[in-house]
This record gives sequence, structure tokens and C-alpha cells, in this order.
Amino acid sequence: MKTQSLKTDLCVIGAGSGGLSVAAAAAAFSSDVILVEKGKMGGDCLNYGCVPSKALIAASKKAHEGVNAEKFGVFFEKPKIDYTKVQAHISEIIAQIAPHDSVERFEGLGVKIIKGEGRFIDKNTLEVNGTRIKARRFIIATGSSPAIPKINGLDEVNYFTNETIFELTKLPKHLIIVGGGIIGVELAQAYSRLGAKVSIVEKSLVLENQDKELSSIIIGVLKKEGVKIYQQAEIRKISNEKQQINLGFEFEGITKNIKGSDLLIATGRKSNIENLGLEKANVEFNKAGIITDLSLKTSNKKIFAIGDVRGNMQFTHSAGYQASLVIRNAVFGLPVKLNKNIIPSVIYSDPQIANVGLSEQMARDIYGDKIKIIRSDFIDNDRAKAMRQTTGFVKLILLKNGKIIGCSIIGQNAGELISLFSFAIANKQKALNLASFIAPYPTYSEIAKRVGINSFADKISNKWIKRWISLIKLFP
Repeated sequence: MKTQSLKTDLCVIGAGSGGLSVAAAAAAFSSDVILVEKGKMGGDCLNYGCVPSKALIAASKKAHEGVNAEKFGVFFEKPKIDYTKVQAHISEIIAQIAPHDSVERFEGLGVKIIKGEGRFIDKNTLEVNGTRIKARRFIIATGSSPAIPKINGLDEVNYFTNETIFELTKLPKHLIIVGGGIIGVELAQAYSRLGAKVSIVEKSLVLENQDKELSSIIIGVLKKEGVKIYQQAEIRKISNEKQQINLGFEFEGITKNIKGSDLLIATGRKSNIENLGLEKANVEFNKAGIITDLSLKTSNKKIFAIGDVRGNMQFTHSAGYQASLVIRNAVFGLPVKLNKNIIPSVIYSDPQIANVGLSEQMARDIYGDKIKIIRSDFIDNDRAKAMRQTTGFVKLILLKNGKIIGCSIIGQNAGELISLFSFAIANKQKALNLASFIAPYPTYSEIAKRVGINSFADKISNKWIKRWISLIKLFP
């Protein structure tokens, strides 16, 4: 077979959200673009992650609302769950979005698609199915995949990951989830609300990397809804027993066993760097992923890396943000610098958790007592009261001069509210500026305005302000 050689301006490896964003934008500005993808267009987010999980969560929320409608004076019979139709709903949502990420659309934009696994054979050349590609710039956007832990007996049982769980055609009777991170928590609540018995077994703490004040609320909600949670549990063995999953573990000094119908492994993600030939491309990497500078260039300055393959901030919107930086640098030659402090994160539990910038603990570690914490509680918001969704608060982290450096939210629509605080941090705003916008009444967005007002509540007792007011009163 004769080797084919191609030259292009940009070669993008990976057709997930980051890679597709780069390819579409570069093609729009008349750059020659080759896009290499060995799997499904749309990557993890469309096919196995954000889209199907949020479709499942939406279905579970409908069931939960029906069960809890009595306090509104509305009464339903116990919801009947037809899981085949739930699964059809998930598939339909994926199908609705898929054309936007399809081969046909991108070929229509002028992008050349090559299906296959790309591997660098030297620092200037990528080979795919016998085709050798030389490019002015390469962008690695190969994403991540489930990290499978070494557990005694795991290889001998059937288990799901986020890449296979949405293929289920019937509701699990008892879903055992190994891992209490974001994926584990979101799917635990969703399947529990649809009627499955759910157990989480976590070797450390559930939502370990979250502010403990926020994560403790979610843990309490899950337990109240019937999810069994075993934290700081050491799994000893997994086996099949009478067509069931038998999981043995140590918990609080006691050996325990739980049996379930299905097993989900949700113990984190690993960057997809295998078989890329990074050594031959002179691209440095470590256990977490590909190493880049703040312009997203690797140790080979012709090669960028974006998204999950970098091993941190593994969110679709983060990959999209990084894609925009690469376009500005690789296509327009503009200097760019990644600012991770403006990238929000959201856990789509109920209530949601959202963060941007520094957490309270991170801020204290960096600035000590030079920070200020301002809060606004959902229970003080009239819309939250009307909706009976008063659990939660906004925690704003400020420097003493009022500059916003972080925000954590737990509550309804936290994922929507956090965008305002991301904007504020990106534009170096002070908390006082949050008091200047007009929020329609009654909406959850008033919580954001209220936290801005609360930031200068201590000024009421300022003696100089009181003296100024007294002086003003002297004038007719």
C-alpha cells in the first residue's frame, strides 16, 4: 500500500467538543483543516457524558417532582417508570444534537475528515491509516476515558462505565456505584429517583474535592432520598454470586458485603494519550496528561493540547474556552494566556453545586486572613420560597478591597447563577458592582444581587459614613 502524504495548515486530533470548535472556527477563517477521529464524532460529551447524563437527570427530576407535588396541593399517583422510554428519550436527545457534530456538517464547512487512529512518527508528522500529515500546527484534543481501578475480581464481572451505562434497556434493581465523584453522585441520584436501589462505595470522601460545607448538603439529600453511602471504604473483592454482583469491603472497621444487580465504575477519568507517539513528537506528558504552558503549547511548539487530554478542568465548556485561545494564537498569531480562575464547574445534582475561581479553603491558603466571605441564603429569596426550593446559599470570596476571587453556590439553578460570577471575575469586578444590576422580581438572580448588597453591609456602622450623612442633613 502506497503511503499518501498531505500538507495542511491545522491538523486537529480528536472530534470532541474542543477539537470540533477549533476545526469549525479555523475553517470559517479559510484555514486548511484536517480533522482526525478514530471514534464517534462529538466525543465523550455528546455520546457518553454531558448530553445523555443530563437527559437522564431530566427524566428523573420529572419523577421526583411528581412524588413531591403534594406540598403544592397537587396529587399524583406513584410514578410509573418505563425505562425503555427513558432510554429512548436519551437516544432522541443525542440524535437531535448529533447533526451539529456530524461528518457531513464539518465536510460542508470545508474540513477534511480522516477516520482512524493518529500517531506521530516524528515531531512534524502524524500518520493515520498509512496517510502522513504534515501541518503548520497540530492540536491534540483526544479527550479522556474512564479510569478503571485495580480491584480484586473486577475483571471477572460485568460492569458499566459512563461509556456504557446509557445502553441499559431496563432499570437496575440495585445499582452499586464504585466512586463518589461527580459522575457517581449525579447518576446515583438520577437512578434512585427513577426507582432503583442505589449504593455508593467510595474509598475516600464523596465529592472529596468540593467545599465540605456544600458536599455535606448533597450527601444529606442523597441519604434522605434513599441512597446508601459508604465513605472511606476499602473494597476487598468483587465477585458474581447467583447472577448478582457481590461487593465486599471494609467500612468503619467492619467487613461488609452488598449485593446488587448492576455495577457502575465511576472512579474518575484518564487522559487519552496512549498510542499517540508523543515521545517521537517530543511532547512531554505525565500521569495526568499532556503538559502545556499557559498558551496551551506543548514542549513541541508546533503542537497544542486542549481539553481533557491535559488532565485538569475536564469540562466541555473548558475545552471550548481552550479552543478559542488556540484559534487566536494558531490562526491569528495573537498572544493568549489560559485563566483557569474564570472556568466554572457544575455538579448537576439536585440541588446543584457550582464553583468558579478560588474556593474558600484555597483562598485562605493563599491570602490567609486577607479575605472576606459574604453569603446570601436561598431561604431569603422569594422565588425560592414560592418554588419550595430554599436549600442552599451563595458564598462569595473577596479580597479585603472587595475584588471577587471566587464563588461557590449550592441550590437550584446554581449552574445558571455561576455564570454571572464568572463574568465578574473575568472582568476584575468588585462585589459592590453586583448590587448595581436590576434583577427581575421574583427570580433566583436576586440572590446574586443580594450577595453584592451584603458585601457592604458592614459600612452601615462606619463612623465616617455616619458623619457624612449627619452633615448632609444640615443642608435644607
